[in-house]
Amino acid sequence: MSPEAAASAQFQIQKLYTKDVSFELPNAPQVFQEEGQADVKMSLAQRVEGLGENLHEVVLTVTVTATVGEKTAYLAEVAQAGIFLVAGFNEQATHAVMNTLCPGTLFPYARQTISSLIADGGFPPLTLQPVNFEQLYAQRMQQMMNEQKQGDSSDMVSDETVAAEFPSTN
Repeated sequence: MSPEAAASAQFQIQKLYTKDVSFELPNAPQVFQEEGQADVKMSLAQRVEGLGENLHEVVLTVTVTATVGEKTAYLAEVAQAGIFLVAGFNEQATHAVMNTLCPGTLFPYARQTISSLIADGGFPPLTLQPVNFEQLYAQRMQQMMNEQKQGDSSDMVSDETVAAEFPSTN
């Protein structure tokens, strides 16, 4: 990117909001009497939608599922969204911003909401570890390049979707 183009590039948060929240305790109250440590898993999904010239809605969905033995202790899901102005970048840089900077901005809000839901649900506080969206993006781009080199004609993940699963500790 030339210095002139970099100077005209803009990234602005227009609005941040919680689009959807869900908390389920399918095995309550029995789950509170279960022995053993909960196995907690976190998954991420992202959706990007154009809203007009240079405006984009990015929705980061964070899902946390805890199981004790064979039973689901809880399921917490938050769709944290934002409207972002992204202008003056080339197509590749815009794609990178949408898949790194935008979800990186949204994740702390989703993490706080998830933590509150779990604590309000009667479970010990859960601290989700930070997520390196730059690394996830680089891995996904490398995977897509490898698939293209192999001539894989199967459906590839959309440019606007990222999904990952992470074990989490509480």
